[in-house]
This record gives sequence, structure tokens and C-alpha cells, in this order.
Amino acid sequence: MANSANPRIVVGVDGSPAAEQALRWAVDYARLAGGSIHAIAAWEYPAFYGWGGTSVPAPEFNPEELAGKTLSESVARVVGTEPAVRITESVLPGNAAQALLEAAAGAALLVVGSRGLGGFSGALLGSVSRHLTEHAPCPVVVVREGVAGAAG
Repeated sequence: MANSANPRIVVGVDGSPAAEQALRWAVDYARLAGGSIHAIAAWEYPAFYGWGGTSVPAPEFNPEELAGKTLSESVARVVGTEPAVRITESVLPGNAAQALLEAAAGAALLVVGSRGLGGFSGALLGSVSRHLTEHAPCPVVVVREGVAGAAG
């Protein structure tokens, strides 16, 4: 059950403009509600792994490390070095939808961008945001790219 005195707000962050807008909205909301942010980046090996010798990525390719770097850089761009709310960052293995659903257990709110890095321009909702709105264990806010946050 979510703690209404200090609501935990889970945010999916993949480095896309829409995800950063969602993080900005969530931080504004958390500041107003006295909550905290749990920023999540998910990673999984690309589908081309193991499909013949020519499609093997360079040995230094580390998707978990890349996801962590992307998450940290996105948080820094959105909130700077002195955020107005407590923010924890987690890098989770698996597809984004599943990682966010698991992280949202017990959360007061789940916030995502309308389209992440895998989206195409004609889609109103990406596949991840659509899946989350249908299956999340808490309320979901889908922030459209270009929509201003609560504070501006």
C-alpha cells in the first residue's frame, strides 16, 4: 500500500525528451505532494545478440552501464546537483514495461513519457506507456513531450 504521507513516485527514464519531461513533471509533483522520486532505467541485451558471428557487439558494450549513465545524465539535466526532492536511481534488468511494473508495486504514482527512444512520431502512446496504463498497480500519468511541468 502506498504511503500517502510521503508518496513514492516511480518514473521511467530512458534519456528521451519525453522521459525527461516526465521526470520534470514528477519532480514538480513530488515537491508539491511532499513525496520522493524513484527514477528507473531498464536494460536488456539487444535482440541481435547470439545471432551469428557477425552480429556480436564489441566486448566493451555494456547495456547496464549505458543505462546507468543515461539515467544519471538525465536526472542531472532535469534537476541539477541540488534537487528539491529526494531522488533515488535504479537500473533494472529486463524490458522497460516489466521493470516499471515491478518498481511501481506499493508506489503512489507511476510517471512515464508518452514516447521513449523506441517510439515513432505518429504514435500517441508508445507500447510501454500503453502497457503500463493497462497493467500498473497504481495510478499512471503519461506526460506528452512538450507539455510544461507544474512549475513552468
